[in-house]
Amino acid sequence: MQAGLWGLLSGSALLIGAAIGYFVPLRQRIIAAIMAFGSGVLISALSFDLMDEAYHRGGFIATAFGFLIGAGVYTGANWFLARQGARHRKRSGHQQVTQADDSSSGLALAIGALIDGIPESIVIGISMISGGAVSMVAVIAIFLSNLPEGLSSSAGMKKAGRTKTYVFGVWLSIALISGVASLAGYSLFSGFPPEIIAATTALAAGAILAMLSDTMMPEAYEFGHNFTGFITVTGFLLAFILSRLG
Repeated sequence: MQAGLWGLLSGSALLIGAAIGYFVPLRQRIIAAIMAFGSGVLISALSFDLMDEAYHRGGFIATAFGFLIGAGVYTGANWFLARQGARHRKRSGHQQVTQADDSSSGLALAIGALIDGIPESIVIGISMISGGAVSMVAVIAIFLSNLPEGLSSSAGMKKAGRTKTYVFGVWLSIALISGVASLAGYSLFSGFPPEIIAATTALAAGAILAMLSDTMMPEAYEFGHNFTGFITVTGFLLAFILSRLG
């Protein structure tokens, strides 16, 4: 139950971000800065929390195997969804495909949001296996990164003519599924050997890094330009400080 609630909490940031992106008229540069900050947070979290935990739990081979598999699976799924109209699902401008242009794009966008959020939520549940306490660093990092994801994507959905029902229905569903995924991460993997848990943690890290490279960072750089690197570094530093304090 605790694992599910922590996953739900981190997933709720998607809904909060969606509300801000849909109702608050933010400039593209501000959205890009928020995306860059969220990217830095996630890069730090997967480097110092997820990958480090995976290595110490299961060794180099299991960690490397899971990391590459995660990146490969996400890249393949992202490639397929891009062909179905979800290529720009994280973009806040007018890049997203409208329902009128492609009738299947709405479903593709929803599935894309799902595959972006599931790996993050699973690792929250897995982090509770060893000691029964959740990794607060992971929860905070995922919450801080989910906020700009929901914000940017919902702003783009609105410009593509998506209805409020569709936009908030998607993010509410993903938030609820995040809770279920976190619960599953704890309950399904508790009895597995350390190598399997390590590979799964690294798999999530690989999927997250591939997601950042394919979806969040292009949005951040297009409008942030020369300031993107510095803002990303500040997000990285914040998550690094949290990991050391933890």
